[in-house]
Amino acid sequence: MSSIYQSIEILSKEKGIDPQIVLDAVKDAMLVAARKHYRTEGELEATLDERTGAIQIFAIKRVVEKVEDRDNEIAVGEAVKYDPQATVGSVVKIPLDTDVLGRIAAQTAKQVILQKVREAERETVYAEFADRVGDLVNCTVKRVEGPDLIVDIGRTEARLPRKEQSRTESFSVGDRIRCVIKSVEKSGKNAGVTVSRAAPELVVRLFEQEVPEIYDGTVEIKACAREAGERTKIAVASRDRDVDSVGACVGMKGMRVQSIIRELRGEKIDIIQYSDDPVVFATNALSPARISRVTIIDPERKHMEVIVDDSQLSLAIGKRGQNVRLAARLLGWHIDIKSEEEKRREIESEMTSMVVPGAGVSALAEHGLPQEVIDALTAAGVETVEQLGGMTPEQLEAIQGIDPETVQTIQNAVVSYYSQFEAAMEAEAGAMQPAGPGGFPSEAEGRRSPLHPPLAAAPAPAADVEQAAAAETEAAPAGGAAPEEADREVSETPAPGGAAPADSETADTGEAPAGAPEPPAETDGADSGVAENVAENESDTMKEDHTP
Repeated sequence: MSSIYQSIEILSKEKGIDPQIVLDAVKDAMLVAARKHYRTEGELEATLDERTGAIQIFAIKRVVEKVEDRDNEIAVGEAVKYDPQATVGSVVKIPLDTDVLGRIAAQTAKQVILQKVREAERETVYAEFADRVGDLVNCTVKRVEGPDLIVDIGRTEARLPRKEQSRTESFSVGDRIRCVIKSVEKSGKNAGVTVSRAAPELVVRLFEQEVPEIYDGTVEIKACAREAGERTKIAVASRDRDVDSVGACVGMKGMRVQSIIRELRGEKIDIIQYSDDPVVFATNALSPARISRVTIIDPERKHMEVIVDDSQLSLAIGKRGQNVRLAARLLGWHIDIKSEEEKRREIESEMTSMVVPGAGVSALAEHGLPQEVIDALTAAGVETVEQLGGMTPEQLEAIQGIDPETVQTIQNAVVSYYSQFEAAMEAEAGAMQPAGPGGFPSEAEGRRSPLHPPLAAAPAPAADVEQAAAAETEAAPAGGAAPEEADREVSETPAPGGAAPADSETADTGEAPAGAPEPPAETDGADSGVAENVAENESDTMKEDHTP
C-alpha cells in the first residue's frame, strides 16, 4: 500500500487531472472492496496516510447501551476497547484489516478506480474543448479502429468517424492532418471529442488562415455549402468597396485558393459573390450556367423557380444534381430549375386547363328544343352542344325517346345555336374589311360574290397596274379562264384617262401560237372578259378533239 500514493501522482500527471480526484477514486474503490469482503451495509470511511502512503478503512458505529443494529451500533463495553473515552451517543472508528481483501475485491477496486479516472478525464476534456467547437486543430493519426481513425490532438485523443472523412482521402498511422472540432460530448456513446474533415467549417477555417482579408474582417464569408471530396461553393462579400472579395480569396495567379485545394486533396471550390437580392444571389450561385430568369414563387417559404436555356439545363443541374443542390444549400432556398421548353409546355398546359368547356345541351332550350328531349340527352350522357353536334342521326335514334322527328328538331336547334355565332362573325368581318384600293372590291367581298364582278372599273394609277390586274383576275366570271391562262393572257388594266388597254402577252411578243386566233387590237373591259372565255372554250375543244 506504500506505493499507492506515488501511483496516484503519476496517474494524475499522465491524465492531466487533479490528484485529489484520483485519490478520492481510490478511496471509493477501497470502500467498495471492503464492503463486499466484510458483507456489511454499515458506514465505512477510508483515509490515506500521507507519510506512509497507506490507506486505512474504518467502520463508523454509534455507541448505545443496547445494540439493535450491529452494522451501525456498538455496545459501550465493546466501544471502550477502541476508544477509552467512548460514551453513549458518541461515535467510534473501528479499523478494518485491508490485507485480507481478496483478488475479487482488488479487481472490483481496480474497475472503480478506472471508472472514476475516466469520468474525471472526460470532465477535464469537456471543460477544455467545449468552447472550441468549429476550431481548426492539427492532428496526428494514432491508430485505426475499424472505419474510424483515432487522432491525437494534444492532451487527449479524438475520433474521426468514417462519415466525417472525405471519400477521396485515405490516411495511415503517423500522418499529420488538419481537422475541425465537430462536437464534444461528456457522456454517452460518442463521449469525447469528435473531429471532421467533411464539414464546411473546415473550408471556412482554411480560408481564414490563407486570406488575410478574411482574418481581419475586410472580406466576410456569408455562406458555405460542401460535398466533401467533390465540390464546395462559398459566398463572400467585401465590407470595403475598394477590395474585390472574390479576387482576394483567389489570390495572385490563384495561389491562395490552390493551397486550400491541395489541403483538400483536389476538391473543386467555387467562390461566389454574395448579394442580398436572392435573384442575383441565385444567378451567381448557379454558375457556371447562364440563367435566363429567376422567379420568386413564395418568399415566406423561400421557394424560387429558375429558367435556363435548353443547352444550359444539364450544366445548371450539374453531375447528379450537385450544382443545383449546393446552390440551394448556399441560398437556403428551395430551387425548381426548368428549361425554356419545359416552361413553355407548362404554360401551354395551364392555358389549356383554363379553356372554358363547351356549352351544355340546356342552352338549346332557347332554340326550340323541348325540355324532355334535353333530359333524355342528358340521361344518355350527352352533356354539351359540341358533343351533340358530332353525333349521327343513327346514334341519336338509339337513345330512348328519340325518333326521326325529334332528330330533325335537334338538328334545327343545333343549327340555330351555331348560326348566331356565324352571323356575329360575318357582321364583324364586314365592319373590319374596307373596300380595296382603286375602287376594286375587297378580297372578302370578292369571295362572297364570285359570279357578279364589276363590269367596269375606275382608272387605276400606273403604279397600281399589277394590283389591278390581280383584282380583275379574281373578279373573272364563273366558267372563265383559269388563273394560269388569265395571268398569261391579260397583264394590264385600262390606263388612266380612258386609254385603250394593253395587248395581251401574246401580242407583246409579236408572235402568236400556231392555230390560235388573233386577239383584237382594242377591247373594253367587258369584251376582254368575253374574249378570254372564247379563247378558253376553243382551247378546251381542241384538247377534247385530241383526246384518244
